[in-house]
Amino acid sequence: MLHSKLKNRSNFHQFDLHRKASGVTLIELVIVISIIGILAAIAIPSYNNQMMKGNRSAAQQALLDIANRQQQYFLDSRIFAADLATLNYTVDDDVSRHYTITVSADNTATPPIFTLTATPDTGTSQSTDGALTINHLGVKTPSDKW
Repeated sequence: MLHSKLKNRSNFHQFDLHRKASGVTLIELVIVISIIGILAAIAIPSYNNQMMKGNRSAAQQALLDIANRQQQYFLDSRIFAADLATLNYTVDDDVSRHYTITVSADNTATPPIFTLTATPDTGTSQSTDGALTINHLGVKTPSDKW
């Protein structure tokens, strides 16, 4: 009888030890949350930077497309278009959400010239990126952003 009581008691302790071992302690939880916080602190700025580069790339592609259309328009009419509507160009939503694209043409200059500018909209993630430009000679500024 005593032996069976001791046996039952030892089974009880084994069960109790397994129950404690299967739980999560507060320290373990704090460590996991800290690791997640550190990873997020690294990943979120990197993600935002990649999004900024992607938006900039879309704006650059739009500027290159418009510059190409300007050159084609010039071959047909011997002047540069003063606006996007004349070029029959509509800015993509991906670009227009972050940038305002403007066309500046001086057809009185010899030879005629144009400058295209993509200015980041204030209040967007691109607002700290700076404006992008390309002119009739294909000069792109700022050079470190292209």
